[in-house]
Formats: sequence, structure tokens, C-alpha cells
Amino acid sequence: MMGWSIEHWLVLLATAVIFGIPLWRIVARTGHPGAMAILFFIPLINVGMLWWLGYGKWPRMLDQS
Repeated sequence: MMGWSIEHWLVLLATAVIFGIPLWRIVARTGHPGAMAILFFIPLINVGMLWWLGYGKWPRMLDQS
């Protein structure tokens, strides 16, 4: 049984960067810590994060009112 090749790791890293940076910025713009974007990479938790982000209260919006 062989391990994963270097190409696999490069694709994994590229995918994490391509999706991670925009997710970090979106979460940070809502007023939450940008590091919460890491939760989007955990299966099933990412679905909950989408619902929470879509329907939850945003600290940034509460500051403006």
C-alpha cells in the first residue's frame, strides 16, 4: 500500500488556500474572528456554519444599530 503522492498534497494545499482565504475574509467581515473559517473544512460542521452565518446575529450589524 502506497502513501499519498506529492501531487495529492499540492492539490489539497491549493484547495485549502483557494477556499480558506475568502472564507476567512467573509467571516471576519461579519464581526466574528476570522479563524472561525477553519470550521468550514470540517465535514457536517460546515453545514451548521453556513446556517449560523446565514441566519445568526452578526456582531458588526449589532454595532451599527
